Amino acid sequence: MKILQPPNWPRPKGYSNGISAKGRMIFTGGIVGWDEHESFPEYTLHGQFARALRNTMQVLAEDGAGPQHIVRMTCYVTDRHEYLNSRDEIGAAWREIMGPNYPAMALVEVNGLVEAAAKVEIETTAVVEEE
Repeated sequence: MKILQPPNWPRPKGYSNGISAKGRMIFTGGIVGWDEHESFPEYTLHGQFARALRNTMQVLAEDGAGPQHIVRMTCYVTDRHEYLNSRDEIGAAWREIMGPNYPAMALVEVNGLVEAAAKVEIETTAVVEEE
């Protein structure tokens, strides 16, 4: 995997501008922060964000991928201001679950998600090196 960082651009915080990778690609659907019973035990954005990341890791693990293989994420949130106010908690959850991996990312505020109680939905692309 190669981070694509133009030399005259400032280094982004918490994500990469671009990534180049070769290997087997794995895609997730939109993953929300519910539990295995499709219930939302967390009602805060940062709590749901952390659970959505853990859920994503469980899906990726089904084909041998981990956080180090993630090259792209798109995060849909229902409240941009709650996201901005929760960055410290989200960042702590990120470091705990994802470690030092910072894929190419986009964050989009949406009017709502299909699951009414969901505050975040995350789509992920991972690339696992072929042996």
